[in-house]
Amino acid sequence: MAMQIILTQDVEHLGKAGELVSVKPGYGRNYLVPRGLAVSATVRNKTRLDHEKSLIEKRVVKEKATATELSTRLNGMTLQFERQTGEDEKLFGSVTNRDIADQLKRANIEIDHRWIQMDQPIKALGKYEVPVKLSAGVTATLKFWVVGKDK
Repeated sequence: MAMQIILTQDVEHLGKAGELVSVKPGYGRNYLVPRGLAVSATVRNKTRLDHEKSLIEKRVVKEKATATELSTRLNGMTLQFERQTGEDEKLFGSVTNRDIADQLKRANIEIDHRWIQMDQPIKALGKYEVPVKLSAGVTATLKFWVVGKDK
């Protein structure tokens, strides 16, 4: 049995804001609705949705513009991380998505560390590029160097 819901925000692999979709009841009731990503599709909510569609569309356009501006800033940046190295230029420790998010925060760019798409922490010196998945389907590419620290 499926539950009808109306999405209030874009949900990856499900639909765009303002769409009427069917989901499993537990997913809708326990995840989407409590997080404010959707509302149940009652007659009242359907009529309210028609009224709010323009508001939702304006909000999505604004989010996309903000994400695009942030993407432009990230694409133009190059960060540098200093780490101590051992033999064969292997790092003591690593560079993780949290390290990157912390350094971006110091540069007045607040992003969630989960948006930084790293398969695994970086444990070698060199130049790297990682995708940063922003809201509204916008993706930026962040470049950074991992260099050795003087002992």
